[in-house]
Amino acid sequence: MPNRPRAGELLVARADALGGYWHQAVILLLDSDESGSLGVILNRFSETDLADVLPHWQHLVCPPQVLFEGGPVSPAGAVCVAKLSATGEEPPGWRRFHADLGLLHLDTPVELAAGAYADLRIFAGYCGWEPGQLEGELMRGDWHRVPVRDEDVFGVDPQDLWRRVLRRQGGDLSFFSTWAEDPESN
Repeated sequence: MPNRPRAGELLVARADALGGYWHQAVILLLDSDESGSLGVILNRFSETDLADVLPHWQHLVCPPQVLFEGGPVSPAGAVCVAKLSATGEEPPGWRRFHADLGLLHLDTPVELAAGAYADLRIFAGYCGWEPGQLEGELMRGDWHRVPVRDEDVFGVDPQDLWRRVLRRQGGDLSFFSTWAEDPESN
């Protein structure tokens, strides 16, 4: 695929194509190459309380200070997305995937993370695609690929993220931001 998906892009579920688990999902791609793709869902809270599983990290995550459901793969594992406070030297345990966004290893001592990041969010599990799988879903039109903004990843109101991201795209995509659950209302 000449225009391969890239880390740092958003995948926004098509309004009428993906029901159930993927309904109105907004996914941040963390990696995408010939071995497959992975990302985290930005707009779904986990039923697990962050204080119960990672209590030392709760004070470092941005509001709302909850654990997010990153996806169906490895739901007992955690993925941390962090934005650097300042450009320059990369802190220990952090790996850049797009601009000043990166993955922070949660084995990093909390004391080293404090102050190093402007924003931090933790996800239970992730979304994964085997080689060619995401490209096939994109060719079918199951997802819209759009640029990411910091407020998409770290915003305080992720529940309405799907509509906000579509609305700001303009053109035909913004039309879908008004999608109603009842097909007769559309």
